[in-house]
Amino acid sequence: MKNKWSTSPYISTYHIGMVLMLLAVSCKTEPRYTEEKQAEFTKVNNTDGASLEYHPNLGVSLLTVDGFAFKDLNKSGALDPYEDWRLSADERAKDLASKMSVEQIAGLMLYSGHQSIPARPGGYFAGTYDGKPYEEGQTDASDLTDQQRKFLEEDNLRHVLVTTVQSPEIAAKWNNKLQAFCEGTGLGIPANNSSDPRHGTRAKAEYDAAAGGEISMWPSSLGMAATFDPELVRQFGNIAATEYRALGITTALSPQVDIATEPRWARFNGTFGESPKLSAAMAQAYCDGFQTSDAADEITDGWGFNSVNAMVKHWPGGGSGEAGRDAHYGAGKFAVYPGNNFDAHLIPFTEGAFTLSGPTKMASAVMPYYTISWNQDTKNGENVGNSYNRYLITDLLRDKYNYDGVVCTDWSVTGDHKVMDVFVDGKSWGVEDLSIAERHYKLLMAGVDQFGGNNDVKPVLEAYAMGVKELGETQMRARMEQSAVRLLKNIFRVGAFENPYVTPSETKAIVGKPEFMKSGYETQLKSVVMLKNANNALPVDELKTVYIPKRFVPASRNFLGVESPASTDYPVNMELAKKYFTINENPDEADMALVFIQNPSASIGYDKADVEKGGNGYIPISLQYGDYKATEARDKSIAGGDPL
Repeated sequence: MKNKWSTSPYISTYHIGMVLMLLAVSCKTEPRYTEEKQAEFTKVNNTDGASLEYHPNLGVSLLTVDGFAFKDLNKSGALDPYEDWRLSADERAKDLASKMSVEQIAGLMLYSGHQSIPARPGGYFAGTYDGKPYEEGQTDASDLTDQQRKFLEEDNLRHVLVTTVQSPEIAAKWNNKLQAFCEGTGLGIPANNSSDPRHGTRAKAEYDAAAGGEISMWPSSLGMAATFDPELVRQFGNIAATEYRALGITTALSPQVDIATEPRWARFNGTFGESPKLSAAMAQAYCDGFQTSDAADEITDGWGFNSVNAMVKHWPGGGSGEAGRDAHYGAGKFAVYPGNNFDAHLIPFTEGAFTLSGPTKMASAVMPYYTISWNQDTKNGENVGNSYNRYLITDLLRDKYNYDGVVCTDWSVTGDHKVMDVFVDGKSWGVEDLSIAERHYKLLMAGVDQFGGNNDVKPVLEAYAMGVKELGETQMRARMEQSAVRLLKNIFRVGAFENPYVTPSETKAIVGKPEFMKSGYETQLKSVVMLKNANNALPVDELKTVYIPKRFVPASRNFLGVESPASTDYPVNMELAKKYFTINENPDEADMALVFIQNPSASIGYDKADVEKGGNGYIPISLQYGDYKATEARDKSIAGGDPL
C-alpha cells in the first residue's frame, strides 16, 4: 500500500527505471524543501513530503529528486529505493536486504544485552569509556561505551535494549550519539532502541498534579486488568509510545500476555490475569495504543512517527511453568498442561495481539518463552525450548496463524547452561548438548529472526556457514534475507530512517509531563479493588488518628542473586502519611489502622543447601508464610530434570 507521500501508484517501477534521468534533471527543478540547523543535527522539511534529520558531519549528503530531498545513506551518489521515503516499507526493506552483506544481515539479527545509561562500573550492566569505568563528574553520561561502539561497528548490531537512564535528557543525548554513529557507518541503518516496561509506580512517592516526573506512572499489567477497561490500556499505550519516542525508543518488549494460571509463578504480576478473553482484549488495546499513529504523525497504515513496535510475549504462553517454577532458571524449564489447556494459552495472541482493531493489524514482533512446552509438538515430538521448536514457530505461529512479523528469542537462550540458580545463566533448554553456533542454526531453521541478548555476530555467521553446507548458498542467503526484511520493515514503518534523532529539550518537556502523570494516577485509582467496606469505614471524610504497623520483610534474593537481609520497617512514607492523618503509635488510641500486606515472596524452587544435604536441590515453591504443608504434590516432575 502506498504511503501518503507517494506521487504515483507506479512509483516503484518508475523509480527503479528512471533513477539516472531523475538525477540528471533534478538540477532544473525548483527545490521543494528547506533546511534548518539544530544543535545536534540538521532538519529538512520537504513540502508535502517527509521531514528528514541527518548529521552534517558524517559524510551523509542530500540527494535532490523532483525537487524533494532524500538522504544518501550509503553515500553512493544515487537514490536507492531504500532511501526513497515515497516507497512502502516493504519495498524499501526488500531493496535494502538485497544490498546487505551476510555479515550485515547477521548483525541485524542480534539484539543487545541490557544497556544502562550511563554504564555501571561493574556487574551485569557494566561498560567502559576509553577503557575506564564511568566516573560521576568526569565522564559524559550520554557517551557511547567502548562495548557499544564495538558491537555497532564490528558486529553490525542495530537493535539495542535500554534499561536504566540517568534522566530523560541524558537518554535523548545518548540516542542522538548512537544514531549518528549508525548513520555514518555502512549502509546508514538506524538503531532500533527498545525497552522493557518502564511505567511502573513508586509506592513511597506522592502524586503531584503540577509536577512532571522521570516518566508517567501507571498500574502494573495486573492492575490494568483490574480496571476491566481496555480503552484505558489503549490510552496508556498511546501516552507511553509518545514518551518512548521522545526517549528515542521505537520498540516495546511488551505486552506480556501469558495467562496467570499458576499463582506461584514469579512473573504473575506482569500478566493481565487468569482470563484468556480479558487478556486478549487488553493485549489488543495495548498493541493498538503503542503502534498506532494518526494525523500528521501517520506515514501509512497507522504506522508513523508516534508508533512503537509491540513485541508481544511469551509465545505460546509462559504462565504454565510446572509447580510455579520460572524458566529463567534450570529448575523451571518445563511448561506442563495437566488440564490439557494448551489452546487456552494461545487466545491472548490469536484473538488479541494478532487481530488488532487498529490499522496496524497485528503486533509487529513476538517473543517465545524459555520454557519447553512439554509434549505439545504434535508433528515432530520435540521437547526443546519454545524458540527452538519448529512446530511451535513455523507450523503453528507462521503457517496456522499466518504471523509474518519478527520472532525474537528471549535473552540468553543460546548461552551455555552452567548453574542451576543464577538468573544470567544460559537458558538453552533441551539443546544443552549443542554448541552455541549449532543453537543459532537450529533457531534459524525453526523460523526465528533474532537472537535476544547476543552482541556477538560470530555464532550467527557460523550458523550461516552450516546452512550453506546443508542447503546451498542461494537457499541460505534467501533464508537470511527473509529475516532481514521482517526486521527492517519494523524500522522503516516507525520512520526511523528519516527521523532517528530527538531534541533533548523536547524530551524533557514530554516525558512525565503533568497531563501524562495525571492520566496515570487516575488509572491507578481505577485499578484499586475494594474487597470489603464493613460498617462504611470508607471513605474517610475527616482527619483521623491512625495507627500504621511496621511490616516484616523476610530475607530475600533478587533475580541477579543479590541477597537482602530481613527487615522490619514502615511500609509507606510516614512523612506523607502525616499530611493526611494524625499518626499514633498506640493502636488503642487510634480511630483506625492502615495495614499494608504483601504476599509472601516465593523462592525459585531450588536450594543448594538441599544438595549439600544429599538432595537434588528441588524444593516446593510455597506462598505460605509457614512451613510447606501441601499433601498432594507430585514426587516426580511430569516432564523431567536437568543435566546438572
